[in-house]
Amino acid sequence: MARNAVQFQKGLSMAEFNRLYGSEEQCHAALVRMRWPDGFVCPKCGGRKHSYLAPKRLFQCTACRAQTSARAGTIFHKSRTPLTKWFVAMHLMTGSKNDIAALELARQLGIKWDTAWLIKQKLMEAMRQRNSIYKLAGDIQIDDAYQGGEKPGKRGRGAANKTPFVIAVQTRDGRPIYTQMRPIAAFTKEEIKTYAVRSIEPGSRVLSDGLGCFKGIDEAGLKHVVKVTGGGRPENADFKWVNTGLGNAKSAMTGTLRSCDPQHAARYLAAFEWRYNRRFDLKENLGRLARAAAMIPPQPRKSIIAIQSTAAEQSG
Repeated sequence: MARNAVQFQKGLSMAEFNRLYGSEEQCHAALVRMRWPDGFVCPKCGGRKHSYLAPKRLFQCTACRAQTSARAGTIFHKSRTPLTKWFVAMHLMTGSKNDIAALELARQLGIKWDTAWLIKQKLMEAMRQRNSIYKLAGDIQIDDAYQGGEKPGKRGRGAANKTPFVIAVQTRDGRPIYTQMRPIAAFTKEEIKTYAVRSIEPGSRVLSDGLGCFKGIDEAGLKHVVKVTGGGRPENADFKWVNTGLGNAKSAMTGTLRSCDPQHAARYLAAFEWRYNRRFDLKENLGRLARAAAMIPPQPRKSIIAIQSTAAEQSG
């Protein structure tokens, strides 16, 4: 039996990583290229002519005299963690199918758990924002799901302390291509319509079970195919890839993280989505994440930690 070329690809080895990003100078040069691929652009006036203050790694615009750095205005803004550690974190978070726990990340980077956790959250936020610009198209399977650990009380739909989210898989010739795992406020027709308009290309064919909220797909103007499957998770072969994707995502998150607080669930789901959709060329994933991180605005700790919880990802 032939080996799956995607699963058995080499990816970016640690030896190759160290050759490319083994020093602070190499990481800084890579960040400059990723932030300004066509050359320096002043963030204040848009000017291109500049001088470079090498000792402080500052760029000074010739036109307005403003000074800036490659880190300023990105998620690396004001971080005291060396870029080498940021790049190792990006490599560890993008080079494997599963996630890496913040506690393990702290060990690998030689930093405090709190710092590792914040670095990881910021990078996952970069993944989340990058995911949001893409839409699924063509043949799509969709289902409802919940993210959250075991809690006393009601299970499944309507359970407390769980994050409702939509899982959708775009297929081609019966094989999965891309996925989305997007939290929503509740499984209502209005929420599904909003999701569909924002995340699915017009003209797509969307397959769902008979849950009433999926009528929102029709209201979004998409071709909607309904297969009534009865109660519980649809076992019909037509839903194979959403079931497989959901199982893989939950196994990856619960196996690595053990638990995560609901206010952070969107980023954990986004990280799985980001890795899955970029599984075809693992060697390029570090550069992809670094470019995304260089293009989004700073993410201060207070914006990451909406609700402080001492229980957040204690094993992750």
